[in-house]
Amino acid sequence: MEELNDQYIQRRKKLDDLKAQNVDPYPNKFVSTFSSARIRQQFGHLQQEAEDPTVVVLAGRIMTMRLMGKACFANLKDASGRIQIYVRKDKIGDTEYALFKTLDMGDIIGVEGSVFCTRTGELTIMVQKFTLLAKALRPLPEKWHGLKDIETRYRQRYVDLIANDEVADIFRVRSNTIKTMRRMLDDKGFLEVETPMMQPLAGGAAAKPFITHHNALDIDLYLRIAPELYLKRLIVGGLERVYEINRSFRNEGISTRHNPEFTMIELYQAYADYNQVMDLCRELITAVVKECTGKLELEYQGNTIVFAGDWKRMTLLEAVKEYAGADFITPKTLAETRKIAQDLNVPFTEQDTPYRIINTIFEECVEKKLVQPTFICDYPTELSPLAKNARGNPDIVERFELFIGSQELANAYSELNDPLEQRKRMEQQLKQRERGDEEAQMLDEDYLRALEHGMPPCGGLGIGIDRLVMVITNSASIRDVILFPQMRPENV
Repeated sequence: MEELNDQYIQRRKKLDDLKAQNVDPYPNKFVSTFSSARIRQQFGHLQQEAEDPTVVVLAGRIMTMRLMGKACFANLKDASGRIQIYVRKDKIGDTEYALFKTLDMGDIIGVEGSVFCTRTGELTIMVQKFTLLAKALRPLPEKWHGLKDIETRYRQRYVDLIANDEVADIFRVRSNTIKTMRRMLDDKGFLEVETPMMQPLAGGAAAKPFITHHNALDIDLYLRIAPELYLKRLIVGGLERVYEINRSFRNEGISTRHNPEFTMIELYQAYADYNQVMDLCRELITAVVKECTGKLELEYQGNTIVFAGDWKRMTLLEAVKEYAGADFITPKTLAETRKIAQDLNVPFTEQDTPYRIINTIFEECVEKKLVQPTFICDYPTELSPLAKNARGNPDIVERFELFIGSQELANAYSELNDPLEQRKRMEQQLKQRERGDEEAQMLDEDYLRALEHGMPPCGGLGIGIDRLVMVITNSASIRDVILFPQMRPENV
């Protein structure tokens, strides 16, 4: 901290000196005519020691400086990359050169000049004029060789973006992911909508919500855990294809795969079932991978994941049998189910039903083995209160989850549209809440009223944007793909 204070004091003194010389260290605007990428594209043909007389104007942050008496090389960084600049005393004059020498790494400047290629083949701007645009009072991290400390990177993302060029690339992929999905859904006739983020009831998922209070209405509200019930209200209203790129909030633990605030794309298509939605899910993700990487094969945490061709599809019980060696396709009693769980060292409680134990076995023993894109289908009804029953089987619903890279990326149903059955299931969920299950869903009378007006057959899909971007960018933690992840407050 003492070293930082010394540098801060020195830079503050330079700031005061600039103001004393009537130099504005924070001017209002600067108009660039080129980016570093455009300079490389337009002048990349220059041979060594060749120069183009075209005048370029560029703004960027000083990342390195190399003073050599009457000349200086520096490296500027803008949003598109980096470019070298060359400042000579005889080109800009004694006064301006003296001013330039007082600049620090991290300062933001604008330059004007011509482009040439050095003897070593480096494309460079010969500066004829420069303007200080922002004086940096804090130094670049770790002596300007990059920021490595994970805690600081997440907490001070602005510094992370300055120091690590590849970080910005991750968030360009994230933007491109959302852009591609939006374009595809728009082309398919889906309507993008917005639904409430503060809701009188938390519904649409099994999760513990955040609670806030609205003073004027004097009521508690919940930050949404999912937009599902509002989007399906729109299906009732006749908007047959809708989607929302939404922020949702769940008051749960933080891990490499969980952040309390996260982004999903959720869509609903009238007159479709989970089979059609499965095809759409695969189409969306395949298109995103192709758009962002230019291919349908990528590396993720030491594994090569192949998106081309058919994706594996199996039921939950088939997956448990194949990957955990536990056969529940042949029905088992509660005692038999518990014995299998014990043999697999899978925990359960006295209140857990056989299907809940099976689901825990899946989570503990199977998920980590689902590296290639795999649809796990046909979940227990008791774990899926908003999904329609499989045809001819009241214990199973038409639901799938998509797993890629050993983690769930998507969840989808044939949506339950029978208002009487939905009421029955919500009442069962309410009893679970009364027994202390904070993640059980609430009974939403208005949603039930909407269903009583008639909702057509419908398929719904939710895709986790954060986790999908993790896979595409080979990021180990969800914090790597969220610009400002939730952190414990620091002691300032």
